[in-house]
Amino acid sequence: MNVGQAIKLCRTRRGISQADLARQAECSVSYLSMLENNKRDPTLSTMTKIAHALHMPVGIIFFLGAEGDDLTGIDKSLQGDLARTALELLNEPVSDQRPLL
Repeated sequence: MNVGQAIKLCRTRRGISQADLARQAECSVSYLSMLENNKRDPTLSTMTKIAHALHMPVGIIFFLGAEGDDLTGIDKSLQGDLARTALELLNEPVSDQRPLL
């Protein structure tokens, strides 16, 4: 699982700097950088804060970070469709009124 890469992908697609995401997720920029470079594993609490700041369900971030056999039991075609849909969500404008899934 490459959660760090998924965090960075979501952050950059949302146009949020590391400093802004770190502030919103209540962590340091250096810690966020370590997460994005897979040098640290985030706690579920940290992932929840990051997901909230990105306006993305935490499960979508974990899904985007899945690699190889992480998603056993899901057809490869379906995995691709789900990934494309998740990435499309990142292109939607963020509204303060939009509920998280």
